[in-house]
Amino acid sequence: MSGSLHDVKNDVWMRAVIVSVILLFVGGAAYGAFAVGVGSVKKTDWDAADEVLVEAKTNWNLLNETEAGGTSEEAADIHEQKKDARIAYDEAKEAEIDAHLSYLTWITAGKTLLVMMIIYAAFYGISGFYNSIQPEEEHDDHHGDDHEEHHGSASPIMMAAGLMLFMIGFPGFVNTCKSLLGLDYQAEMGDFGLSIVGAAITIIGIGNWWNEDLKGQHEQIASSDPFQGQDIRKAGMWVFLISETMVFASFFSSYLRMRTGWCTEWAVDAGKCEVVDTITASDLLRHEVGTLLPGAINTFALIISSYTIVLALKVAKDTEWKPSENALMAKMFPTRKKAVRNYLIITLALGSMFIVLKLVEWSHLIAEGFTIDTQAGSIFYVATGAHGLHVFIGLLVMLFMVFKADVLEDGYNEQNGQGIEYFGLYWHFVDLAWVAIFPAFYLY
Repeated sequence: MSGSLHDVKNDVWMRAVIVSVILLFVGGAAYGAFAVGVGSVKKTDWDAADEVLVEAKTNWNLLNETEAGGTSEEAADIHEQKKDARIAYDEAKEAEIDAHLSYLTWITAGKTLLVMMIIYAAFYGISGFYNSIQPEEEHDDHHGDDHEEHHGSASPIMMAAGLMLFMIGFPGFVNTCKSLLGLDYQAEMGDFGLSIVGAAITIIGIGNWWNEDLKGQHEQIASSDPFQGQDIRKAGMWVFLISETMVFASFFSSYLRMRTGWCTEWAVDAGKCEVVDTITASDLLRHEVGTLLPGAINTFALIISSYTIVLALKVAKDTEWKPSENALMAKMFPTRKKAVRNYLIITLALGSMFIVLKLVEWSHLIAEGFTIDTQAGSIFYVATGAHGLHVFIGLLVMLFMVFKADVLEDGYNEQNGQGIEYFGLYWHFVDLAWVAIFPAFYLY
């Protein structure tokens, strides 16, 4: 936990509840602007493009049914009309696909932002309300040695129990959500309710952990090999990242093992096989700048976010930090406390953009027929989906870090800045994993 102890009053947590309301408003506004506003315009464009496509296809079919009789000049004229009709049909088809994908971009972005803001608001709102109604603890300014010892926490048990209930009801939760979206699925309200209860218990457990971390404990030091003398949290994070490396290694090894047996465009071009028998995500993404753009933007977004988390740690531990002489930078980062908070907010925004663009990209791939029910699709969606899940979990942790940087009197500083350092290790790992995923799954 923190390297210093804090007297945190319960009314501080009401700020989290207020922030949750703001987040809900932001999510609703984003949905209204992107999905309803721009999305409705794009839907009109898509309908118009579809009408042109239907007309072009009808004209082409009629010409194909026309007999090429009469003189040679008439036959040549019919042939030329068929050629022009085919070109018009191909152009209309391409325009219809572009209009459809453009519509999917805005509708998916709006829905994703709405869902993300609801989840963010749930974490802030439930955690804030739960902690705000707890009995006030008496704060002792004279801390004894007992604060150096381990203090038991019920948070892991609560989170584990909540996740268990959520996963038990998860299949019914998914089907019910699809039913609510108007899809042909049977609603299962019992499992849906069980998942909601499990999610609430999980968030309460996380909120309890947030409360414990905000109040702080002295850093625990490992007393035995191989980590003797090291901070326990730092050692634990490295052990966790080693296990995560093995998880992602399994994704890469399975992809490479299967890829060597597929006859892809790359294999045909290299003369290793003759007929393409497997379409990969890179076949649909790498040929045009527009289709590759979301993945490329996401790559730079994560790299920049790793830089901003480092800047947050640097500012937190710099006791001689001063505002920049640049007017704009001084306005964005006026004090050390606000500088750390704002760097964390920038990191949060970049990570959130990654999730939005990832789902936009998925919607495009699915629309083009690249689904999870194929071997290539299953490996792609599981690998990139697992990475996206790691990003999103990191964003939920970052929500608390932003809150902590804002509500503590001194925010993050040289005494408790190691919390940013340990989270930074995780965030850098997520960044490096994507740097490996992008060329393997998108370019090759």
